[in-house]
Amino acid sequence: MDARQKSLEHWLKTVCHFDHYILEPLAGDASFRRYFRVTHQGDLYIAMDAPPPRENCLPYVLIANAIRKNGLSAPIVFHQDINQGFLLLSDFGNRLLLSELNQENMKDLYGYALDALAVLQTCRKVDDYQLPLFSAEFMVAELQLFKEWFLQNYLGLTLSIETEKMLDALFHFLAESAASQPQVFMHRDYHSANLMILPNEEIGILDFQDAFIGPVTYDVVSLLRDCYIAWPSEQIETLALAYKDKIQLTDVSKETYLRWFDLMGMQRHLKALLTYARKYKRDQNDNYLQHIPRALNYISHVANQYSECAAFNVFLNAEILPALKKVTLTCEQ
Repeated sequence: MDARQKSLEHWLKTVCHFDHYILEPLAGDASFRRYFRVTHQGDLYIAMDAPPPRENCLPYVLIANAIRKNGLSAPIVFHQDINQGFLLLSDFGNRLLLSELNQENMKDLYGYALDALAVLQTCRKVDDYQLPLFSAEFMVAELQLFKEWFLQNYLGLTLSIETEKMLDALFHFLAESAASQPQVFMHRDYHSANLMILPNEEIGILDFQDAFIGPVTYDVVSLLRDCYIAWPSEQIETLALAYKDKIQLTDVSKETYLRWFDLMGMQRHLKALLTYARKYKRDQNDNYLQHIPRALNYISHVANQYSECAAFNVFLNAEILPALKKVTLTCEQ
C-alpha cells in the first residue's frame, strides 16, 4: 500500500466514519487520478484519489452539482477533502457504455447518450466556477504537443522546417474551424468509457472535471468517433446529423455541420495520440497504445476528404505510418 492509499484509508475511517470496509482498485484514466470501489455495510461508493497539485478536485465537485441541477446524472459527492484530493462519490455500477454496445443496440444506446449530451451542452453556468474557454489559441498550443510526444518522442521522427510549417498550418486550420462553431458546455471526454448505463436507461456521466466552453461538435464527435470502438461511417453520419436536428441547428447546413464534425474529430484524435504517447513515454503506461491505429484511421479518413489536409495526408502515409510500423515491431520483439 502506497502513502496516498494509506492517507485515503485514514480519511475514510476518520472523516467518512467507515470502520469496516472493503477497498477495491478500479481501472483508471489517462490522468493522475485513481479510483477505488468502497463497500461499507452493504452499500457501494467510489473513492477518488486526485493528488494535488497535479489534480484539483474542486472543479469536479462544482461541475457535478451543475450537471445534476440540469436534471442529468453525475455522481453525488458525499464527502470531500479538496486539500488532500479525496472525494467519496456515489457508485454508478458496472454497466459501462463501452461494454454494453453492440451492433443491435448501438442506435438506442447512442440515442440515450445524445439525449443527455443535448442537455449537458446547455450547462453553461457553474456556480462559483468559471468554465475556461477552449479557444483557438489553446487548441494550437495543445496540438503543438502532438509534435513533441507522438511524432518525436514516440515515433522518433525528426521534423524538417517544411514539415513544421505544414503542421502549424494544419493546427491553425483545425483551430479556426472549431472556433467558428457555436460555443457550448464541452465535457471534453464524452465517450463510451466515461458513460454508464443506469436504471431506466439513464446515462451516468463521469470524468467531467476538465470541462470547457467550446465547439458544439467536440463532444458529439468524441462519442461517435470514439477511440475505443468504431462503427461504419454511414451509421455515424446518420447519428451526427440526427444530433444536429435534436439541438436545432437550423441555420447551419448539413455540409457545414459535417465539415465541422470531421475537422473537430481530427483535432480530437491528434490530441488523443499525443496523450497515448505521453502516457507510454513519460508514465510507462502502455495501456493506450492499442488505440493508436483506430485514432490514425479516423485521421486518415478525414485527411483524405479535405484539400486543406492534403499535405498532412502525404506526411501521414510517407512518414507516420512507416514509423509506427517500426515502433510496433520493436515493441513486439
